[in-house]
Amino acid sequence: MSIRFALAISSLFLAAAPASAMPVPPKPGEKPVADMVVHQGQVNVVLDTAKGRIVVALDAGRAPVTTRNFLRYIDAKRFDGISFYRAMPYGDDNGLIQGGITKDVKLLFPPIAHEPSSKTGIAHEAGTILMANAGPGTARADFFITLGPIPFGDDFAPFGHVVEGMDVVKAIFAEPTDPNKGAGAMKGQMFATPVAIRTVRRVGP
Repeated sequence: MSIRFALAISSLFLAAAPASAMPVPPKPGEKPVADMVVHQGQVNVVLDTAKGRIVVALDAGRAPVTTRNFLRYIDAKRFDGISFYRAMPYGDDNGLIQGGITKDVKLLFPPIAHEPSSKTGIAHEAGTILMANAGPGTARADFFITLGPIPFGDDFAPFGHVVEGMDVVKAIFAEPTDPNKGAGAMKGQMFATPVAIRTVRRVGP
């Protein structure tokens, strides 16, 4: 089974988990988000999930189109109240989690141009964030975060890496899935209860 087939995006919109009430505070000893350094060409964003927070450094210098698209959803607050709804295993102790807008197609912006790894030079490593798609030039709002290296080639557009919260990514990946949910290659990969993403916010400019 090819990776592209295994990652095919379902045409059905799944019910999104409801947002919870309060943001997750930093853990003891954790650097406050406001104190994080935003390097030139890098934009840090914080995903406040029901399992904890994930901080991702987006590579605006090397993947400008993909990064701008992601930030457009963030600034419009269209990622607030969405969820991680899928976990796809890949080998031992590896795989990815998938999140995105599943509750209302009207929240989606138009598809964007494809920025493959061969163009950007961004490697597929542990903690990579990539846009999901149904083929080059179809990416909109769905995204993956990987637990480890996965040989995607140029099928998907990587545009940053997790810099804090890989323990949260792994905790989400470990959530129970429902063997009866999903279709085709995605059957059995849908969480029994999607993990809420309460808010997504950028840090700095």
